[in-house]
Amino acid sequence: MFITLEGIEGSGKSSQLDNIRVFLENQGHSVVVTREPGGTDIGKNIRAILLHPANRKIDPFTELFLYEADRVEHVRKIIMPALAAGRTVLCDRFTDATMVYQGYARGLDLEMIERIHRVILGSLKPDMTILLDVSPEIGLARAWTQIENGGRTGDESRFEEETLAFHEKIRAGYQDIARGEPDRFCIVDASHDPLTVKNAILAFLRRALVSS
Repeated sequence: MFITLEGIEGSGKSSQLDNIRVFLENQGHSVVVTREPGGTDIGKNIRAILLHPANRKIDPFTELFLYEADRVEHVRKIIMPALAAGRTVLCDRFTDATMVYQGYARGLDLEMIERIHRVILGSLKPDMTILLDVSPEIGLARAWTQIENGGRTGDESRFEEETLAFHEKIRAGYQDIARGEPDRFCIVDASHDPLTVKNAILAFLRRALVSS
């Protein structure tokens, strides 16, 4: 099983990953937790380039192809081997993030991005995607609080420094993709406290596992 978490900055993905892992392991799954970018050794170096605020003027195409280079390494070295071994993969961001950040927000051609994904992924696609939906105002406020408190590193704040309008495009992009694939997506209101969000996610997973 391949499960992905998506959402804008400050939506709470990272804080919910471990809750999901524990739940799945209690259900008998052997879980691999990973992320994009940065799920491999090479990916960590790519992540440092992509997220560092000093690189704010990076060209959108450079940004896109760095994400895709990270994805090639990630899919071939982490995701596919784990799935082939019968393990459950839980991933913080995947192709939907590229579609909304580089497509909807940066304005790159969506069909081009989809073609690249078909080349890289073949038929690989998440079985389910949990979208933590929150307004950019709330998400960015949380993200900056975490950075200022030392909960997150300022060396990875390039996207937090983008405009509110940029993040509004990202949120709208996620919502648009989710509407088009209702069987894959679970949209969770991430404006609530972490426990409420956790309970909503686990309720969805319980229903999904029963019906699968």
